[in-house]
Amino acid sequence: MTLWHKELRRVGLRVTQPRLAVLAEVQAQPHGDVDSIATGARKRLGSLSTQAVYDVLYALTDAGLLRRIEPAGSPVRFELETGDNHHHLVCRSCGSIVDAHCATGTAPCLHTSDDAGFRIDEAEVTFWGICPDCQPVTSPK
Repeated sequence: MTLWHKELRRVGLRVTQPRLAVLAEVQAQPHGDVDSIATGARKRLGSLSTQAVYDVLYALTDAGLLRRIEPAGSPVRFELETGDNHHHLVCRSCGSIVDAHCATGTAPCLHTSDDAGFRIDEAEVTFWGICPDCQPVTSPK
């Protein structure tokens, strides 16, 4: 029995081949979008409808096994890291996404000056910039 079998059962979901394939793909492609996850899952299973992939992704997200992120201008992405109070670095040029640990280590790591009566338990931060691979190479002076 794999870790995923145990995790699916722990959250009350049946163990199915599509769920196992999608989890394996999200593990192989951190921050993968639906198309890339579906392509990889199909390679593992032979066939799988796009609707089935969406259904699995949303069931796993609702169960807390996946986290859905949606950087502005980017397709929805999925990752395994849930509930750990981390943020993301996104490259404006190539769109790559990298995890960034919270600076304070406890949730929420940011506080608003006016919470409007909300009991805030999480802050989601996206840092935008240019990744090292996309930065222009500067010649030594």
